[in-house]
This record gives sequence, structure tokens and C-alpha cells, in this order.
Amino acid sequence: MARIIETATGSVERAEVDPVTLDLIENGLRNARHEMDEVLFRTALSPGIREQHDEVPLIADPDGKMVVGQFGLSIPDFLDGFDGTIEEGDVLLTSDPYACGAAISHANDWLVVVPVFHEGRVVGWSAMFGHMSDVGGKTPSSMPTDARTIYEEGVVIPPFKLYAKGVPNEDALRIILNQVRMPDWNRADLNGLVAACRTASRRVVEMCERFGTATYLSALDSLLQRNFDAMKVLLAMVFEEGRTLSFTDYICDDGVGNGPYELKLSLTRTGEKVHLDFTGSSPQAAGPINYYINENLTRMFFGIYMITVADPQILWNDGFYPLVDVTIPDGSYWKPAHPASLNGRNHGIGRVFDLFGGLLGQTNPALLNAAGFSSSPHFMYSGHYSGGERKGEWFQLYSIGFGGIPGRPLGDGPDGHSLWPSFTNIPCEYLESYYPLRIEKWETIADTGGPGLHRGGNGVDVAYVFEEPGTIAIHDDRWLTYPWGVNGGHPGTRGTKWIDHPDGTRRVLPSKCHDVPVAPGDVLHFVTWGGGGWGDPLERDPALVALEVDRGLVTAEGARRYGVVLSGDGDRPTVDAAATATLRDRMRADRPAELPVFDMGPPIEELLARCEEETGLPAPKRPVWT
Repeated sequence: MARIIETATGSVERAEVDPVTLDLIENGLRNARHEMDEVLFRTALSPGIREQHDEVPLIADPDGKMVVGQFGLSIPDFLDGFDGTIEEGDVLLTSDPYACGAAISHANDWLVVVPVFHEGRVVGWSAMFGHMSDVGGKTPSSMPTDARTIYEEGVVIPPFKLYAKGVPNEDALRIILNQVRMPDWNRADLNGLVAACRTASRRVVEMCERFGTATYLSALDSLLQRNFDAMKVLLAMVFEEGRTLSFTDYICDDGVGNGPYELKLSLTRTGEKVHLDFTGSSPQAAGPINYYINENLTRMFFGIYMITVADPQILWNDGFYPLVDVTIPDGSYWKPAHPASLNGRNHGIGRVFDLFGGLLGQTNPALLNAAGFSSSPHFMYSGHYSGGERKGEWFQLYSIGFGGIPGRPLGDGPDGHSLWPSFTNIPCEYLESYYPLRIEKWETIADTGGPGLHRGGNGVDVAYVFEEPGTIAIHDDRWLTYPWGVNGGHPGTRGTKWIDHPDGTRRVLPSKCHDVPVAPGDVLHFVTWGGGGWGDPLERDPALVALEVDRGLVTAEGARRYGVVLSGDGDRPTVDAAATATLRDRMRADRPAELPVFDMGPPIEELLARCEEETGLPAPKRPVWT
């Protein structure tokens, strides 16, 4: 059935919008987008949303084009998968990536879409998705690392009306919440998503009433056109006509023994447009690491990278989409066939930014970032209390970890930070108050960031001491491949995970595992990768290296990777200037005169050959197209 929107008849004539009014509407949208976040954070119960902000908001024009928002989701792709009328008071919901054209990318993300009506006419859309900590399925937190189909990953909600003309569909919601382990959390988080979207809707209506519908809609057109114009100039400045750029990175494994997965992205500019092409990437994975990304989201990721680098003050939006063509091969890692499993797509999200960094920086290495976005590490812990007043009570933790952010043209990468700027850490006090565990340490690891003129951010070691029996799950990557360095910078270190048992034995864990039993006294070390370094490490200020040794970010031995020799005299390490000059001269003489733009670390075949010796884990098997 064709989708019908019940609106007032007649078109709205466009109006001239003066710069002051345009600025007021732009900032009104910006504020409404942040208000969406705050409404959700104050309503949600799950720590993943309330504490870590694992959600994405969006406000769009009547056609579904985003005028303000964050990474993720695409209303036009969602609407293409929805059949039925859309009326005032409706609230739409889905968690099925395959039914909404990959507007979301796994079943844990519940997407709410609300049409914004004013005077009987659709004047826009508000939308938001949040990662639900559990949506059922065969393992707590609904992210089984050995899943082969989406049916193993929990309840999958087709697009439907959660509210029809303002009336909630309580029966459908009751059926959905009956599938999950923490229904109170899901209900609160979902109510927060709905409230946030309705808040944005009210702000849009208020602007229509204040400025007039014609002025408001014309302002949206102007904002979209501004991004189009800016991107057209950027593309002509950055990319040479007819030249094809390509870059390849890897995801280490798929959780079921296959890998590495080759991720290739190419770009060609023809006239005022560019073509992004994922041809050459590996086939879809047998395990759940597939990242089902659609063409519009690819455009969005490309645009945010380009516009943020060139002019971060621009309120970026979808206006530039006509300038970007996208090819994503069917059956590839990026566009798997239904019902491929998808829950571990967080590694692909990180790699998209590493790919864009490696691709776009080739035209101007001075603007190139190193690698380090790489993944969004996840840690889960669940079980039943074994005694005391809470005996038999269920506990469940879903949390997002942090790695080293890459070295950049403007400075060092942050230590132990999320690839998403808005994500925050769950406080240790919160974890220890609400869960049967202690945080023995939470610290950055010296020397894990790649050396460079600008150092890559260090990874972190979080040591969880378990106080109740239960099971844990881990999702991470960069355990086999290295976060590469650029412009003479060195790669960051790889991540690793292990459990120290009270009897003194140690168990090395793969980067993707679930249903791992833990007992009281067990200590999990969740160690993440470091970011790659940027620029020649022999050009780094020796005094800064000494300061970082004093701060515990670099060791005295690690300082020698920068050609810096330290003296142990006094309370603080000091630079031995003569020995440093001698060491740097020797290191320069022993290396090629021209430093590589990319230092990827050892080649893949060498990494596979030495895998078990270096990591304690068996080497994955190379995936092949079938």
C-alpha cells in the first residue's frame, strides 16, 4: 500500500529569509537537538543511554532531509519501508534494519520517528534512536558474538505505529517488552525517545508560529543549500578531477573464526560530484560484525568528515547529498543479505572513520589523521545475586569502552576516549553502587599510543573485580591489526583481554566472546588499543617527552622511540641533551630518507603467521566470496 500523509492541501510559498532570522532558526534547531538529548538522559534508566549517551537525534524538513542531528539514521529510508497513513499524533517505531533500508544498523537500536504537524500540514520530522541494553535473544544484552542470523539477536520490530493519532498501542508494546530481560529499562528508554521527539516537534511548531511556516521552511532550504554550496567548493578544492583515490583497512575477525575482513573504499571526482565506491571489500561475514550501511548514511559520514575538517561551525545537514554518488555491492560486508547477523557492527562504524581519514588525507597529508577510531568496545556482565537480601535478583550491565584516539595535525590524540565525541564514561562510583563488581584500576597504559610528532592517544586498562558469579561478553577489535600511523608516525599498540583468577592462573580471551563464566575474585583486564602517531617522532619536543614520562603516559624506555634519552637525577626525569642528539642522529641515519605516509605495521600474512605466538589466540581464516 502506498504511504499517504494526511496534510492540509496546497503548497507553501517560499519567503525571503534575512540573515538574522536564518541565524535564529538555525540556533533554535541546534538547541532543540540538544534538548532532545537532555530529555532522554533524564528519562532513561539504562546506563548505556542515561550515563553514556548511546543515542542519535535528528530533526528533518518535510521531505525527511536532516537539517540538524548527529551520526546515523535516515528518515527517507525509514519512510520507504513504512506502508500506511501518517497522521497528527502518530509515533512510529522500528528496530529492523532490513525493513527500513538500514536507517538503523542492528536490532538493539530502537528508532522512533514522529511527523511534525502545524496547521494540518507536515512541516518536518523528528527522530531518535537509542541502543537498548537488551532486546532478548540467546544471550544477555542481545549481542551474541557467534550469531549467524538476525533471528538469534532478539526481538526485531517491523515499522509500525506505536501511537496512532496520539493513542498508544499498548498490546503491541506489551508483546515487545515480553521478549526482553529488562522491560522496565526498555519502557523507560523508549518513553524517553518518544518524549525527546515530541519535544523537538514542539520547538519546530513554536518556530513556525513565531516566524511563519513559509519563513521556517524557507530557512530550512537555505540551510540545506548552504551545505550544498560549501561542499561543492570543498570537493573542487580537495579532489583532483578524474583521479581515483583508494584506501584499505581491515576488521580483524568476525567472532566465529574468519578474518581479517578487507574494507576498501575508493573515491573519484567527476565534475562537481564525487563517487564513493566500496567495491573490493570482503564478502558479508558469517559472524555478526556486518555493518549494513546505506547510501545516505555513507553520504552523511563523508559529509561530517569533510565539513568538520573544513568549517566545524557549519550546522551540517543533508543538503550536499546530490553531490555524492555511492556504490555498495550487494552481499558485501557493507550490504549483507537478509537475514545476516548484525549485532557487532560497532567495529565497522569505527572503521568508516579510519577509512575516510586514510582516503581523504591522501590529497593533503598535512590534514591526515592517523588510525584509532577503530571500534567502539563493549563490555557486558550479568547474572543473579547468589545471597543476601537481593538473592535471586537479576543484574545486567551493558557498557561502552574507550581506546586511544589518533594523533592529528593539530596535536596529540586524547588518551582513553570514545570515537563518538558525545559519549561519556560510566562513573566508577555508579558501577560499584549498582553492580556486584569493583573497579580495581582504570588507567591509561603508557606507550600504547603510537609515537609521532603528535602522539597517538593511549589505550586504557580497566580491571573489573567480580563479586558475584555470572557471565561476561566482550566486543572489540584491533587485536590482530594495528592502528596505523601517518606522515612518519608509528602505529599504536593492539588491544587484549584476559582474566586473572584467584589461584594465579590467567585466561586470555578473544576480542569477541560471550557467555564467559566468571566467579567472585576473578579480575577482567579490558585493555584497548592505542591511536596511531602523526608525524616524525624525532621532531617531538624532548622536554614534552620527559614531561609525559613524569606523568606516566610514556615510559623511560618508550622515550627512546622518540630518540629521547633521560637522566634519572632529581625528582623528575630530565633530558640528556647530548645523548638525545646522538641517538636521534643515529636513528635518522638508520631509516629511509623519505618517511612513509602510512605505517600500517606488519603485512597481513605476517600477522596471521605470528598470531598465536603474539596474541595467544588462533589465527582467523581468510574469508572468501561464495
